[in-house]
Amino acid sequence: MNIVRENISDLTAVLKVQINQDDYTGRVDDVLKDYRKKARIDGFRPGKVPAGMIKKMYGKGVLIEEVNKLISESLTNYIRDEKLNVLGEPLPNENQKTIDFDNATDFEFAFDIALSPEVEVKLTKRDKVVYYDIKVDEKLLENHTDNYARRFGEFVQTKETTDHEMLTGNFAQLNENNEVVEDGIKAEEVKITIEYIKDEEIKKTFAGKKVDDVVVFDVRKAYPSDSEIASMLRIDKEAAKDLNGNFQFEISKIESFQKAEIDQDLFDKAFGKDVVKSEEEFKAKVTEEIKANFSKETDYRFLVDAKNKLVKKINPELPVEFLKRWLTVINEGKFTAEQIEEQFPKFEEDLKWQIIKDHIIRVNEIKVEEEDALAVAKEVTAAQFAQYGLMNLTDDQLANYAQEILKNNDQKRDLYERAFENKVLSFIKESVKLDNKEVTIDEFQKIWEEEKEKDQKKSK
Repeated sequence: MNIVRENISDLTAVLKVQINQDDYTGRVDDVLKDYRKKARIDGFRPGKVPAGMIKKMYGKGVLIEEVNKLISESLTNYIRDEKLNVLGEPLPNENQKTIDFDNATDFEFAFDIALSPEVEVKLTKRDKVVYYDIKVDEKLLENHTDNYARRFGEFVQTKETTDHEMLTGNFAQLNENNEVVEDGIKAEEVKITIEYIKDEEIKKTFAGKKVDDVVVFDVRKAYPSDSEIASMLRIDKEAAKDLNGNFQFEISKIESFQKAEIDQDLFDKAFGKDVVKSEEEFKAKVTEEIKANFSKETDYRFLVDAKNKLVKKINPELPVEFLKRWLTVINEGKFTAEQIEEQFPKFEEDLKWQIIKDHIIRVNEIKVEEEDALAVAKEVTAAQFAQYGLMNLTDDQLANYAQEILKNNDQKRDLYERAFENKVLSFIKESVKLDNKEVTIDEFQKIWEEEKEKDQKKSK
């Protein structure tokens, strides 16, 4: 077996895989012997079917299968041994001659390959990239302070309703005369919140009510969702679909949500006992937290800007026609040629960035160890728990959850990729000149919105 490489251009080549009879005969014979042992054919005992019959029945199929295996193995080994940095995968050459498996004994297969372009990435302090610094203004500080006050607030009993209290009470189904149906639907100790009632007129009827007052209303108008009605009245969802008419709700408890006071009790709940001892320290801590929370977003924005700058500056040449053909082949049945053509500019830009990023990693010997992936997994875990208001998990708790994530191979691969991206980000930040710009959160969000609008216009 032999492979001959013919360079078509700096970025494309044809690999001709030459296979002779000696390369596959032993493999084919071994498979046919195994078939003979297992064959069940009328008139013959197991294992006694004539070899010639087995070869006649299965020989061509086995030959094709074993030759294909040889091709795959030889291409993989050749690319590895020759250290070829290929883009995509080898594709059968469009001028491939028809293979005569019935009569020929030696075969030649031609495959097109695309090679990654050589690039040179030189970063110096003369390369300037914008780095946005989110300004923590009074509005932002007030919003985050209010979030803490709400997070640690609580419901307290009150005497009379306004328009947002949570009520506890008993539901009872009424007939057309608004009398309680003896065997009708009843539900006790149900909690409802006035502000979540969908019908404004019904919502108004709850204003100024006290404990033991009774409110009559149409549950379907108040809660159009079958799921809400089923949950509230503790009935089956199917039964809720056909439910209409009035119910009475007898109030047994009125509770109003009160935000926590900005005091030592809140400081201790939020950050731990005596970590923060004054309102000034609390504001400083919240400001620090806001900046830390936004650092991921500003880092990501920096990486996007650095990517755009480097792709434009270096602009690696790509074998465009091969890549379009490869995308068409691997996405056959999923996307049309028109869709691939439409999405190709985005794919091309991302591939150019991947080539540049891989060069930075290789030349600067950037490595990711398991502890780096674990650190990213802990960040992901902390962010997930934060969504549920769990902010103060210990490092051991985060590590345990992170280890579980790393047991999933797909997630582990993603985490390693993110860890590499983090290290590339750090490398670029250290290598270029940061053009620091302080912006408000609104101005920062507007930057993303404007870029999104530009992308939408390009795609039209």
